[in-house]
Amino acid sequence: TINGFTQPLTMSEKKTFLCYFIFFEKLSNLILPGYGCNPFAQTGRSKLQNQRASLNQQIIKQMRLRAGAENLLKASSNNKVKEMVLLELSYCNSNLQLLMGQLEGLNSSVEVYQSSQETANIPLIALGLKETKEVDFSAPFKDYILEHYNEDGRNYEEEIADLMDLRQACRTPSRNEEGLELLAKYFSHLPLIENRFFSPSRQTGIFFTWYDSFTGVPVCQQNLSLEKASVLFNMAALYSQIGTRCDRQTMGGLEEAISSFQKAAGTLHYLKETFTHTPSYDMSPAMLTMLIRMMIAQAQECIFERTALPGIRNDFFTLLKMAQEAAKVSEIYDHVHQYMIQTPIKDNVPLFWSTMAQVKTNHYRAVAHYFVSSALLDHQLGARDDEDQQEKSLSQVYDHIPEGRSALDILRKERNESALVTHIRRAILCHEEALRVYSLCLHLNKLEALQDILRASLQRSVEKSSEDNNEDEFTDYMEAPDIISKTEHKAEMDIAVTTKVKVIDFFQRLGPLSVFSAKQQWTEPRTIHVSPEDRDLGFTLKGEPPVQVVSLDPLCAAAAEGLKEGDYIIAVGDTACKWMGVGDVMRLLKDVDEQGIDIQVVSMMDSNSPTKSATFCGNLPKTYSMICLAHDETEKHPKTNKVSKKSSFLSWGIKNKLKSVSTLSLPTADQSGSLIILPFTLYVS
Repeated sequence: TINGFTQPLTMSEKKTFLCYFIFFEKLSNLILPGYGCNPFAQTGRSKLQNQRASLNQQIIKQMRLRAGAENLLKASSNNKVKEMVLLELSYCNSNLQLLMGQLEGLNSSVEVYQSSQETANIPLIALGLKETKEVDFSAPFKDYILEHYNEDGRNYEEEIADLMDLRQACRTPSRNEEGLELLAKYFSHLPLIENRFFSPSRQTGIFFTWYDSFTGVPVCQQNLSLEKASVLFNMAALYSQIGTRCDRQTMGGLEEAISSFQKAAGTLHYLKETFTHTPSYDMSPAMLTMLIRMMIAQAQECIFERTALPGIRNDFFTLLKMAQEAAKVSEIYDHVHQYMIQTPIKDNVPLFWSTMAQVKTNHYRAVAHYFVSSALLDHQLGARDDEDQQEKSLSQVYDHIPEGRSALDILRKERNESALVTHIRRAILCHEEALRVYSLCLHLNKLEALQDILRASLQRSVEKSSEDNNEDEFTDYMEAPDIISKTEHKAEMDIAVTTKVKVIDFFQRLGPLSVFSAKQQWTEPRTIHVSPEDRDLGFTLKGEPPVQVVSLDPLCAAAAEGLKEGDYIIAVGDTACKWMGVGDVMRLLKDVDEQGIDIQVVSMMDSNSPTKSATFCGNLPKTYSMICLAHDETEKHPKTNKVSKKSSFLSWGIKNKLKSVSTLSLPTADQSGSLIILPFTLYVS
């Protein structure tokens, strides 16, 4: 059956259909190197991103309906209409709650990011990639090139297409170093694009729309601040996905995982410090702080696993060291969990994440107490042991020693059974708490490997407890002291070098960026006929590309033709010279005969005062932009000099209540070099 038709196919039709099927199957498996992974590949990660994109579209639809209903409710005075609107609002809110729950489920799907060989380690959490809409740069950039740079925009169609292909590829980066380099390459191009086409005094009419990775709420801006921040977020997310995919049963895999999580934390920190007013909640300072802590916690967990991978020696000092390493992991996860349950973080973080942090807090705390109990049981103080060294080591493990006890008392034979019981009992209680918390989260229950690890750890502690035959004799159990966290290798943020990649400007033919940028304005190119008089053209040149006219003789022929002091020479005859230095332009002019030659020049104009680029909100918290809800994806960019800002249809009825949130693009480094003034006089032989 094809498209609902049940009539039998002829042999030729079957062959044709089979050929098309094979062709599209091979096409769907094709991966273009350097241009992201295949968006049609049916991998677990691609399916997850497709579901995320679909949910984002459904959330937009429901938010449109809700915003329109709320506006109608405010504007209407008819009671029947209000009743119908209230009913519609209840449906919209219910649907939004369901969609948010499904999105939370996607953020809880950590199993698709884990290594295929991963069965013996606790799963780690990876960030999902932010979704975005396609952007068509073609019409706006062509118009801008024509109006601002006075060149035919059609001559730059190839460069515009390359830029659009690069952005499209960044929507589906491969989960490896090539994917990171792809995102870094696009991120490095953005400041160049911003300087070329995004003027502070006018809008291009290009809308950049990105979806919040936790709520699915769209955010839309007309400047590149949101674009830069979102690409950085996706770089951090990709680092986290690479870290979770590593094989943590090998030393090399653990090293890569540690590095990836530290780089994810460093990238998020760079995002937090650089883009402080991004109007998307997943990139707010509070949320980024939580994500940084979670990445650091996972890196510290991998450091603990790296220490334990070669095997743990059954040695008194080694066991105490591992106890403090485990306590360090527990402490960091406890801080993460406490931060996750604070308002407003807890309203947007998936329950799966906070529950996982709580489970790991209890699990590694139990592991720490288990190691201490093993050290006390298996290594009783003997005549040949260094009593002072063991006493010092044990005292450094406890944050306090109960009254009436001392480290030496605990080490002696008549006391260590009691210490063993208190530590192993606390280990068992923490393991049981971890299993209890695990059972409370529906998404966490799907991780059977985690349940197996928690149960095996509990069983190990129970067996250790059963080794003591005199447990019932101790009725005055002291509370086991907390174990001081300590690590020899602390996880720290690492700024990835891939955030700064050298790239070649797509639009370098427009001229040096230090002069030919969106911030500068010039007159239209003027043709000046220059001819030597007594082997002198009447002016000198200075500077690096493009060269500038200085020391102009006001009585020379060139001045009479309209040449001005400070003009930039962009062409000599038929040769473009925007990128030529003084020496190159001299060689073009020195062979001028008595008839002279035409040159093209432009004059710099005073730039207008900059204006802010606003992020508009409509009937939502100010951090969320709803301009994209009224923006038609199929609408083409009008070829006009100015793009007027029109109010969204969502603002109907509350025009006087709307407020805008303004964001400004961050300054970028000037690409220009220093100007070297080289006055000279040209002579014609």
